[in-house]
Amino acid sequence: MSQIWACGEEGKMRRPTSRSDAELFVATPESPEAFGEFYRRHEQAVLKFFLYWSRSAELAADLTAETFAAAFESLPRYEPERGEPRAWLFGIAQNTLARSIRRGRVEDETRRRLGLAPVVVDDDALERIEALASQDGSALQALDGLSEALRGAVSGRVLEEREYHELAEALACSQSVVRQRVKRGLSRIRDRLEVKP
Repeated sequence: MSQIWACGEEGKMRRPTSRSDAELFVATPESPEAFGEFYRRHEQAVLKFFLYWSRSAELAADLTAETFAAAFESLPRYEPERGEPRAWLFGIAQNTLARSIRRGRVEDETRRRLGLAPVVVDDDALERIEALASQDGSALQALDGLSEALRGAVSGRVLEEREYHELAEALACSQSVVRQRVKRGLSRIRDRLEVKP
């Protein structure tokens, strides 16, 4: 497994730094555990995204599993010039959510096609996922109260952790407009949380 070594002060070697998402993608065909590292790196963010939209730990777990299965299957079609791997992953997550809403159920076609076992969410996993939700519970409620424009900007930047240039393209506005929306949205959320008893 190749890792990048970095020099610290006075030329001493430090612990290896982790590979970038793009490097993990390149390594996956020869070393599938590289995709496992990508999964561990982004699992919580994807779970939080689905928790926000579904408000259900079980549903969020199913949607997350299907998203990563679809990402793994689609990896050969990933084009670096079209954006960062994380943004690509959240594009798949959004499509997975939209497809599930449209059909009224969570799709598991990709997981079945890859021969992956059904997702079994035990009590420990449910508690961990619900803990993610409770960390943000009141903030997510405040997020719901924002206008669509502010909610889209804050959700994209905070929940999905997308870059401003990616959001600007997705929301069809300039980066400065996105920054202002995020700033205003977070300010309103903060104000609402401070008002709570």
